[in-house]
Amino acid sequence: MTKSNERLRVAEEFLLEQIPLTRAMGLRVVPDAEDGFAIEAPVALNHNHLQTAFGGSINAVATLAGYAFVWLELNDTNVHVVVRASRIRFLRPIREVIRAVCLPPAQRETERFRAALRAAGQARLDLQVRVEENGVVAAQFDGSFVALAGGLANER
Repeated sequence: MTKSNERLRVAEEFLLEQIPLTRAMGLRVVPDAEDGFAIEAPVALNHNHLQTAFGGSINAVATLAGYAFVWLELNDTNVHVVVRASRIRFLRPIREVIRAVCLPPAQRETERFRAALRAAGQARLDLQVRVEENGVVAAQFDGSFVALAGGLANER
């Protein structure tokens, strides 16, 4: 197993352990050639009355893609990640697999985020997530994620 795939396996285990909903959703963290990784969940476990993906599940998978991006970027179990705000636009139904890919922000944004976390013990990063099925965009998610140093997370 490559180092990258091992990191994805650890991220998946973390999500499944720390966020119980992910187990019921059948969540998986999988490699993505273009963007590093994707979060997937089968529609069979996340459907609505029309047998297409439930909007709440699409939103959850998109949120988890952003969350996982921050978690993997920081690679620090003492930092807690939370979503501060989000917005999603649903563009088309999903019938088989919900697949969410977090689009990496510009390098300067990531550096600013890391510097703020070091200096203040907390930092915010705005992310965009593309939700797709078979390569076709089905939803667009914008989220603001906050990282908190371990001690600060308990004060909030």
